[in-house]
Amino acid sequence: MATPTPPPINLEPGQQPSQEQIQQIQAHFRNEAAEMGISYEDYIEKVKEQARIQQQAQMEAQQQQQQQQQQQQNQEPIQPGPPKPEALAVAKFLKAQDLKLRTCIFQEKRNEMFRVKRAIRILESPVYEAARAKNTLLPPVRNRAEAENVFKLLPLSMLALRVQKIVEEDHEHEGHSHAKKKRIKGLWNVQIVQQQDCGDDMHYMWLYEGSQWKQKAYAAGALAAVITLVMFPLWPLVMRQGVWYLSMGMLGLVGLFFIMAIFRLILFCITVFTHPPGLWLFPNLFEDVGFFDSFVPLWGWQEDKKAKRKAKKEKKALTQQGDGHDGHDHDHDHDHGDTSTTGADTASGTAQRRITPAIASVEDAEDE
Repeated sequence: MATPTPPPINLEPGQQPSQEQIQQIQAHFRNEAAEMGISYEDYIEKVKEQARIQQQAQMEAQQQQQQQQQQQQNQEPIQPGPPKPEALAVAKFLKAQDLKLRTCIFQEKRNEMFRVKRAIRILESPVYEAARAKNTLLPPVRNRAEAENVFKLLPLSMLALRVQKIVEEDHEHEGHSHAKKKRIKGLWNVQIVQQQDCGDDMHYMWLYEGSQWKQKAYAAGALAAVITLVMFPLWPLVMRQGVWYLSMGMLGLVGLFFIMAIFRLILFCITVFTHPPGLWLFPNLFEDVGFFDSFVPLWGWQEDKKAKRKAKKEKKALTQQGDGHDGHDHDHDHDHGDTSTTGADTASGTAQRRITPAIASVEDAEDE
């Protein structure tokens, strides 16, 4: 059914209609009622209902606007300044949590960024309350607004700043075009955003690097090692002789390694013709394994790559078939028992196995 339309009369707010305008309005309403196939009284009730719905929608919109204004008043504006002890405590706490950090590139340097919703979620969790019991510098968090105010301590103290991805555009001129910058897959080139808000899907980049005692210790150790090597002529004679014997021993081991590599290659070339497919001494010597695993086993036959791939495929197929048979036997064994409970358990277990990877994939997709 069509909705009522306003009469073709323009009245200013507070203006009373004249007698002629009232008659025109009534004639318009009667024509509308006739077109809709309803009585004049029903049409008037429909107009009143429509006016009531519009008034209610306006009131709800006003209430929402007032609530948003109150929330904005409760939230503190961000004005960067020197680091506060509370901000440093919050930064140390969040640094120790799992924010699912992503690597980004800012001014041609790699840095770490995270999403705001993960930090807010941790600030509202019981883990934060437990940390507050141990560290009194951490501010209290009782609701979402206080969690956002606590999070804003990071940009206030320049410990973390909001960033966004740089959208690279092609700039072409007549006769030539600029080459694109090399982009690394999965890494964002980011820039700092002037408006430091706290939206759930916004990204912040860490500027706080945490305690620097490890870096200082490494630097001091490197400096001490360099000074020690530079002062080698001043070492005692016994130490210098020890270093000489040690260097000769290391040089002998390196030479032994090259001799062994050449010998195993010669042995393989000979055995290819005498005992195909060929014999390798220390077959894992150049494989991607540990140091001790490189010398195990002592010898082995040359493996055909095609046969090796075929064996891997057959092994994979057998593993999948074994898993299928195990699941079938599991259901079959339970069917001999209480079928009413086993079927539900099996179905719920299967559903759980399907749902868990799905949730993980959704989380990863959100990060991407």
